[in-house]
Amino acid sequence: QVQLVECGGGSVQAGGSLTLSCVVAGYTANRHCMAWFRQIAGEEREGVAAFGSDGRSSVVDSVKDRFTISKDDEKNILYLQMNSLKPEDTAMYYCATRRAPLYYVSDCLQTLYMDVWGQGTLVTVSS
Repeated sequence: QVQLVECGGGSVQAGGSLTLSCVVAGYTANRHCMAWFRQIAGEEREGVAAFGSDGRSSVVDSVKDRFTISKDDEKNILYLQMNSLKPEDTAMYYCATRRAPLYYVSDCLQTLYMDVWGQGTLVTVSS
């Protein structure tokens, strides 16, 4: 059974940084889509950054200059480094994966393709 556990969220002031971690159990993460999503209150969940099944990564344009996705294949952990945080980054952040391969890393940023989700970790950025 695949399990994803996020941690690292918290409250920071605008301009600050946080690193989110997603520990993956029951699964070899580097062979599958692994992605970070976020959900702002009252809005739909959106993809932020992902690794595809082939190891290629993608970060959405809105955070590309500030967020970095990385992973430790030995430890089976996915990371999201978030710098220069803004109040509009306030959201619940989720780690997700798809157990079947996907050809395009951009598909890994679509909620409809992901079938295992973590419980989320809350990031609050104050102005």
